[in-house]
Amino acid sequence: MSVRDQELRQLAAEEVKKHKETVESDPYRLQYHLMPPVGLLNDPNGFVYWNGTYHLFYQWMPFDTGHGAKFWGHYSSEDLVNWTHHKPALTPSDWFDKNGVYSGSAVVHEDKLYLFYTGNVKDEEGNRETYQCLAVSDDGVHFEKHGVVAELPEGYTPHFRDPKVWKKGDQWYMVIGAQSEDLQGKAVLFRSDNLMDWTFMGPITGSNENHLGDFGYMWECPDVIELDGEDILIVSPQGLEEDGMNYANTYQSGYFAGQLNYDQPNFDHGDFRELDRGFEFYAPQTTLDEKGRRVLVGWMGVPDQYEQAHPTIENEWIHCLTLPRELKWNGQQIIQKPLDELKEMRGPVLLHSSITIDNDQKAIRGVEGKSVELNLEFDQIEDQFAIELFQYTSLTYKDGVVTLSRPHLEDKKKTEFRRVQLNGELKSLRLFIDHSSLEVFVNDGEEVFTSRIYPQPEEEHILFTSLGTSTFSIEQYKLSGYNYK
Repeated sequence: MSVRDQELRQLAAEEVKKHKETVESDPYRLQYHLMPPVGLLNDPNGFVYWNGTYHLFYQWMPFDTGHGAKFWGHYSSEDLVNWTHHKPALTPSDWFDKNGVYSGSAVVHEDKLYLFYTGNVKDEEGNRETYQCLAVSDDGVHFEKHGVVAELPEGYTPHFRDPKVWKKGDQWYMVIGAQSEDLQGKAVLFRSDNLMDWTFMGPITGSNENHLGDFGYMWECPDVIELDGEDILIVSPQGLEEDGMNYANTYQSGYFAGQLNYDQPNFDHGDFRELDRGFEFYAPQTTLDEKGRRVLVGWMGVPDQYEQAHPTIENEWIHCLTLPRELKWNGQQIIQKPLDELKEMRGPVLLHSSITIDNDQKAIRGVEGKSVELNLEFDQIEDQFAIELFQYTSLTYKDGVVTLSRPHLEDKKKTEFRRVQLNGELKSLRLFIDHSSLEVFVNDGEEVFTSRIYPQPEEEHILFTSLGTSTFSIEQYKLSGYNYK
């Protein structure tokens, strides 16, 4: 451990201690989502299952609620409900990462944990350099940096980051989000025999590749996975213009499905589809666990999207991670479902069956609270149905379209909306409400809305409205929240 590394760790620990009371007294702190102890959290990193434990790292700026020279924060859990918050895994302490230990991934090899990340470097004039770097651990807690393992190839700008590593056959592969010199977003591939020496193979797809046309000036946080024989590229392109109900956030996260040719390399794929329709969702990352499940976690935030307007800024912290979700392929699209382990947080069920609302708004006895799971099953929606949460945000269904609305974070006199057109009728809704977050799984995870919400802390009422006749059943669970060490 270098002198600079020790110094940064000490400064971060002092910052946590200094603001601990302010942060923890914020009524918008969450019960069952991972948050920073102070400062800013963004991308999930290094999500991996190893020796009976899930390790989940995250981009962390401990000294500010804005972006800067990031650390890697670190949580671990054996069951995704009981979590241990460790000391930082990595700090920006070396020449190759002095301006930020940027996002990356983790793999297990020879019973060691290998972290791959992007080292961000800027000179005095602000000119950027970028390096793909490696750190290794024997115990999953202490990491030794091995320095640079891959450098910037010709034809690309220094916006070249977020390595995701996996093994196919006897070869290791690394996909990186990139920007070509003509300012087009790309996903590029490297290959290695030993995790130390990497060969650049070229782009697998990108803006103006594979008949895609113009599709963003930078692609971030790529992740190549396989679901039921389908190759999937999850990626976060920047620079897409809003198109009807699509691409409404500043930046998007979604996926392409197809077949990846590892030798060419080339990814023959279909259209881009967004993973989440809410206000805050970006930079998701997945891992494959011991049960064979493909599990996803995302950042409940979007870069450059009025981040400083979130009220938690006043209490010295911002952002959280999403719930872990299992991904499945239904033959046409990805389905996202909350993990079964989350049921361990449930208290006794409050069940109402066969509720009918006819041209009215009403509260339903016992349905309220800020840390709850709500499950609705619909028998009939004649015209329009809506759920209003805490006099702040509404979820509405009409004519096949689901709409989420909330006050604009920067101008509360305005209302902002996110929408999606369903393939069929609304059949079910599953809502996870956690003080200042909302995750809505529509029709068993065919669509998802993830958002931060900031109602008055004392407001707990949930109202249901129907124009025409709506008939549904509802069950509610109070959720105990994560247990932290």
